[in-house]
Amino acid sequence: MSTVFARAIIKGVDSQPRKTNVVASLVRDRYVADAVVILENTPRRAARAVRKAVESATANLLNNSSVSIDPKSIRIARISVTAGTRMRRYVPASRGRALPYEKISSNIFVEVAGEEKAKKSADVKSEAPKEAKETKSAKKEEKK
Repeated sequence: MSTVFARAIIKGVDSQPRKTNVVASLVRDRYVADAVVILENTPRRAARAVRKAVESATANLLNNSSVSIDPKSIRIARISVTAGTRMRRYVPASRGRALPYEKISSNIFVEVAGEEKAKKSADVKSEAPKEAKETKSAKKEEKK
């Protein structure tokens, strides 16, 4: 069995990278099923974005890989949060001034890994039709 990887990147999440990284560290190196349950019950705003990234990477693995993947074996191989774009904005202040501030965003990168499903051995399948053919041919010979 071989390991197959898939990834998902979500850019421009309206949350600071430092706060998003706290949520990402909760699910690092876990199975996807466990990670989704943890993220659904995490009361942080960034948990929804991280959950969507994990589910997107999982869907990419299941739908875009050429081999069949065992859904129970999918785990988070890598998850990282980096700083996104910073938008400069201004807030009004007293005496007609404008004070600058930055809206900070995050980029979330998730890579999941899954094991290929074990195929049923072809020997078992090929033996059954041979036996059926032999019994049919034996019945024909008995009738003659």
